[in-house]
Amino acid sequence: MKKHLLLAALMGLAITAQAKLPAPAPLSPEAAAKADEAKAKTAHGAKVAAYQLCKAQDKAAANFFKNASSMGKPAQASAGAPACADPGPFVYTAPKS
Repeated sequence: MKKHLLLAALMGLAITAQAKLPAPAPLSPEAAAKADEAKAKTAHGAKVAAYQLCKAQDKAAANFFKNASSMGKPAQASAGAPACADPGPFVYTAPKS
C-alpha cells in the first residue's frame, strides 16, 4: 500500500514539474534551415541503408541459388523482386521562401 501511495505522489510531482517548464523558444531562420538540412541528410542516409540492404540481399540470394543448383535442389527465383535503386550522392537545395 505504501508503494502505491509513494508512486502516486511521485507521479503527481512529476506532472507539476512538467507543467512549470517554459515553452521552447521559436527557432531562428538559420536554425530552422540547419534542422531541415539535417532532416534531409537523415532521410538520404535511410535511402542509402535500404540500398545497401537490397544489394546484400541480392548477393545472398545469388549465393543461395548457386549453391542450391550445385547440390541438385530445385530453386526458383521470385519474379516480383524489384531492382535496387541507387540513391546517389547527397545533394541538398534549400527551399526558397
